[in-house]
Amino acid sequence: MGEIEHEYIHKNGPIIIEPMVEADIYAVAAIELESFKDPWPLESFRTELLYNQLASYYVARINGVVVAYIGAWSILDEVHITTLAVEKKYRRQGIASLLLETLFVYMHKQGARYLTLEVRPSNRAARNFYEKYGFKVYGHRKKYYVDEDALIMTKDDLNYTV
Repeated sequence: MGEIEHEYIHKNGPIIIEPMVEADIYAVAAIELESFKDPWPLESFRTELLYNQLASYYVARINGVVVAYIGAWSILDEVHITTLAVEKKYRRQGIASLLLETLFVYMHKQGARYLTLEVRPSNRAARNFYEKYGFKVYGHRKKYYVDEDALIMTKDDLNYTV
């Protein structure tokens, strides 16, 4: 896992972005639960963090409290974003953007050439967010979600600075 650590100013205090640690899993699972229709179970985060050598997970903290997270798998020159969520009361304040931009910079330094992710076609807000960063729809996965297919979005330019 990369040793990212960045600090940004937020109205409620500085935002620190740093690698997720095992103690963060309960806070991350709580944000996951409030954010997604089919949330990952807590044990999935533990497995990803402790045993998946391809995985990188980062959290955003305000005053020491986890308010958002992002997860990704690095496979050769591809980064696959597995999850990104922000606690409800901190949404639309630029925190997801900071996490995503920080991931771009770090992964570009590690040699990544492009990123992919899946998103629900019905999640227009997420699609707009990713499109703002240059992600484009390149395909779909049938029955990826319990009740819906997924769009595969890809970004092939990681030359980004924070």
